[in-house]
Amino acid sequence: MDWSLDDTIAAIATPAGEGGIGIIRLSGPEALRIVRRLVVLARASEWQPWRLCYGHVVDPASGAMVDEVLAVCMPAPHTYTRQDVAEIHCHGGPEPLRQVLTLCLQQGARLAEPGEFTLRAFLNGRLDLAQAEAVVDVVRARSRAGLQTAMGQLGGQLSDRVRAVRGGLLEALAHLEAAIDYPGDEIPPCDLPAALAEAAAALDALLAGAERGLAYRQGIRTAIVGRPNVGKSSLLNALLRADRAIVTAIPGTTRDTLEESVVVGDVPLVLVDTAGINDSADPVERLGVARSRAALATAGLALLVVDGSQPPDARDRAIAAELAGREALLVVNKCDLPPATGGEALLPGRRAVRISALTGQGLDALEQALLDTILAGRLQADDTPLVSRPRHVEALRRAREHVDAAACARREGWPDDCVAIDLRAAVAALGEITGETVGEDLVAKIFTDFCIGK
Repeated sequence: MDWSLDDTIAAIATPAGEGGIGIIRLSGPEALRIVRRLVVLARASEWQPWRLCYGHVVDPASGAMVDEVLAVCMPAPHTYTRQDVAEIHCHGGPEPLRQVLTLCLQQGARLAEPGEFTLRAFLNGRLDLAQAEAVVDVVRARSRAGLQTAMGQLGGQLSDRVRAVRGGLLEALAHLEAAIDYPGDEIPPCDLPAALAEAAAALDALLAGAERGLAYRQGIRTAIVGRPNVGKSSLLNALLRADRAIVTAIPGTTRDTLEESVVVGDVPLVLVDTAGINDSADPVERLGVARSRAALATAGLALLVVDGSQPPDARDRAIAAELAGREALLVVNKCDLPPATGGEALLPGRRAVRISALTGQGLDALEQALLDTILAGRLQADDTPLVSRPRHVEALRRAREHVDAAACARREGWPDDCVAIDLRAAVAALGEITGETVGEDLVAKIFTDFCIGK
């Protein structure tokens, strides 16, 4: 990724395809000049910063009119990148956008790389690294809670909390290093055990909400499993409120996995409808069963569907055995038919919900059971920001381990140099979240996950 801030970048900032409006965004020292060169207004005096101005994009070389547009010029430093930024709002078809972008490049801009606008905002100090990552999470949010979590991080809630913990550890480290470097001098006292305990409590509070935050951001991959003809595809359709999977009375209708997304109580779920797990001589069905087991292996949650109108058989028990030690719910389907006994005992200690995928009976209870299972024990204080990125979770866990190690070394009377090593490591781990101690390779990797134009 190009780290230069001296050139001007340009990109299409709206999604590909047709739309009412498409936006070309520019940032850099030549951004305002390029737009004013390309957009011809009715009167030149109409150009005013921060105001949309009406005009036409005209090719300077040929004089040909390309599109009717609105344009805005935004001088630094009060912009997204803290550079001069300009936008041209075109008609949202591929061809007008392509032609206008080509003219911008001909005037001296270069095509922006993925995430480069936000990278410049980070490099210029407008956003820290955690806030920059939140930008893409806002764009990709799939639920109200996911959007709220991302907006909180973009607003600095996580960064402020991390900086507070890091600041306390830095202060303790400064006292410790002063005592090491100047043993004969009178160093102001520092209650190191109290400082470490306070940091540990703050880190525990952040980590307590991590699984909830990850669920809101990433969703939970949920495999719907069971023997043939128990209603797995019917359950998928019922949860989606749409006829997405083919349903027949013929066993083995589903031969492959089918994935669909749904939001249940603000938690995105990726539902995976699988082929019935069954011993079969049919090579196609056997391949479907293999894919079902592969989907189950990568799922964070399993829904074992059984036919509540029939006693469980050896196939039901075999599938239940495969779920040992996994997060799972038992879904007893076909409760609209006369019930049989024994189904609820297939997954001891797990929650069982009786439903009818045909009539919709019990679906609300199933959705609540899903939420209870996913979010059980993962609530935290309302003022604690949710941690929603695996990178942040890993850095917080490392910081917590080093805080523990420093406290242990202090209790056991180890030299201050040894305690300081773990304190420095904890401070560095927290700095990775906000960007103070992160390397260029990681920064580049983070921003390549962005779309072009953001």
